[in-house]
Amino acid sequence: MGMTTGLLGGAFDPPHLGHVTLAQAAMVHFELARLVVVPVGNPPHKEVVLAAETRFRLAHAAFRDMPRVVFSRIDMERNGLAYTVETVKYAEKEWQDVIFLIGADQFLSFLDWKEPDEILEHARLGVATRPGYPEKKVKAVLKKLQRPERVELFEIPELPISSTEIRRRIPLDEPWEQMVPTAVADVIDELGLYLG
Repeated sequence: MGMTTGLLGGAFDPPHLGHVTLAQAAMVHFELARLVVVPVGNPPHKEVVLAAETRFRLAHAAFRDMPRVVFSRIDMERNGLAYTVETVKYAEKEWQDVIFLIGADQFLSFLDWKEPDEILEHARLGVATRPGYPEKKVKAVLKKLQRPERVELFEIPELPISSTEIRRRIPLDEPWEQMVPTAVADVIDELGLYLG
């Protein structure tokens, strides 16, 4: 068992089984001592539908049954936009050996993030790849980083689920419950979320 801490950030708007699968795979692959789930307050790159507190509650529902998971409000409590570079600086002080987990699709735009090379000074990057991921594009991003050795790919099963698709289905009464953990579906139903 390493002393490595995994960081899983995200809008979690809503969290789904793809997020959980990624978290479980990372836990095993990197032998994580803990996984810190960090719902983002005000993400720079995307619009969020639900308030941060509600998304925090959904994230809690999604991951609470996993062992060694802790939840952090650091990104929600920061004023202004939540930049990953700030999150990893904080996390490194707190836990030393940190690995920030993202999907391969997110990694393709990593160079557009605020201070990507600085992020890698403070945390390693765990990039989740699915079968048939765009290998050439990923390599092209790696080539442009000062410390590509700080990036490690790990494989996760194919689960074609997105938060966007879940949000699209709910108001149309199309099936969506199978795409999220049961506890998440319960909160969405209870609060009547995403009904438009």
